[in-house]
Amino acid sequence: MPFASQPVRRVAAAEGIHMSGHWPHTIPAVRQLLTDGLDLDPGVTFLVGENGAGKSTLVEAIAVAFGMSPEGGSTGARLTTRATESSLADDLQLTRGAGSKRAGFFLRAETMHGFYTYLEQNPRPSGPQDTAFHELSHGESFLSLINDRFTRQGFYCLDEPESALSFSSSLAVVGVLNSLAETGSQVLCATHSPVIAALPGATILEVGEWGIRRTTWEDLELVQNWKAYLHAPERYLRHVL
Repeated sequence: MPFASQPVRRVAAAEGIHMSGHWPHTIPAVRQLLTDGLDLDPGVTFLVGENGAGKSTLVEAIAVAFGMSPEGGSTGARLTTRATESSLADDLQLTRGAGSKRAGFFLRAETMHGFYTYLEQNPRPSGPQDTAFHELSHGESFLSLINDRFTRQGFYCLDEPESALSFSSSLAVVGVLNSLAETGSQVLCATHSPVIAALPGATILEVGEWGIRRTTWEDLELVQNWKAYLHAPERYLRHVL
C-alpha cells in the first residue's frame, strides 16, 4: 500500500534489532512482530487474547513508538510517575502513511487516575476547561474523557477500556470507535470484551501461543467461551465453587 494514508501502515523491528531470549522477546506475538512485521489496516484493529498473551505489551509499545506517553494521554502529554513499561518501543520502527496525521491518544485503564491528576495540573491554555474527572465515577470519567479527547483525526491506542465500563457504556465506546474510523482515524485496541470487539468492519487479531493471527468475531475463543458460559454457567462454576 504505497499511498496508504493511515497514521501507521506497518510495524516492524527497527534496523539492527536482534531477537533475544529475554522478555518481552519471548512472547510469541512479540517474536512474530519482530520477525515478520505487522501491517495495520485503516479503521479499527482489535487485539484479543488471554492475560499474558502480549496484547497490552504490543499496544503500549506501538503507542510509545508513535510518540505517546506510556502512561497515557496525547502525543503532547508527558506524564511520568513510575516507569514500568517494557523496552519494546525502542525495538520498533513504524511506517507511517503518506500525509497522515501525527495526532494520537493512548488510553489505558490502569493509569487513568494519574492522568486525571496530570490534566488538573496542566490545564488547557485556551478553550474549554477539562471536566473534573476525579469527581465522577470510574466509568463516567472514562466516557467523559473519550468523548472530550477523541475528536481529532489521528491514531488512537486503547488498552482494555472495558475494565471501567458497564454493558451500555461499552456499547457507547463502540459508537465512538466507529465514528473515529468513519472520519479517517485509525484505532488499535486491546480488549477482553466481546461487546467492543463486535464492531462491524473491524480487523480482529487474536494473540496467543501461536503468535498473531487474523480471525473473525464468531471464531474468537473469547466469544465462544462467553456464549458457552451464559448458556450454562453451572458447567463452569462447579469447577471453582
